[in-house]
Amino acid sequence: MKSNTWQLQEAKNQLSKVVEQAQSKGAQTITKHGKPVVVVVGVDEYRNLQPAKKTKKKRSLVEILRSCPDPRIFDFIEESRKHPDYGRPAVELGLD
Repeated sequence: MKSNTWQLQEAKNQLSKVVEQAQSKGAQTITKHGKPVVVVVGVDEYRNLQPAKKTKKKRSLVEILRSCPDPRIFDFIEESRKHPDYGRPAVELGLD
């Protein structure tokens, strides 16, 4: 058994040692029935594995619409608010 590999029962009995070695010597693999099932790593190593968080600001719907290439969309929206939409008869859609 490698020095960085632990059987599950052994890892449970020596959790403090597993954690200590994960911090000082790197990733520690825990096996169950001879197969790797989890890896214990120190928090610094874990953070290095994580993708950088994007701090992209969420835009409001208005901001998204204002960034549209065609500003006439606002005319369409305003016009559509004036007329209620009651749907279309199935005959017009050719669904009869």
